[in-house]
Amino acid sequence: MKAIFISYNQAYNEEMAELLARFGQRGFTRWQDVQGRGSRTGIPRMGSHAWPEMNNAILSILDDSLVNDVLAALKAKDEESPDLGLRAFVWNIETIY
Repeated sequence: MKAIFISYNQAYNEEMAELLARFGQRGFTRWQDVQGRGSRTGIPRMGSHAWPEMNNAILSILDDSLVNDVLAALKAKDEESPDLGLRAFVWNIETIY
């Protein structure tokens, strides 16, 4: 099993849950109004007067077999609108109870 953490511009909110559902992935945890800034070229998302946009984030546990396909779909979405910002990180899951 793998955990995938996806940080994305709030404009993508419903699209992220729909993207996971396309791969049969029902479960996720979502955080809204997450502040941050990309490490290379990302525009700050701080919810302030100067930087009004915000990010959201999703954490979902996937079967190993789905990870590459989900990452490819996320990469394609990011390439459609690179200024919105979208990043995904994958971790190994050792135990689930």
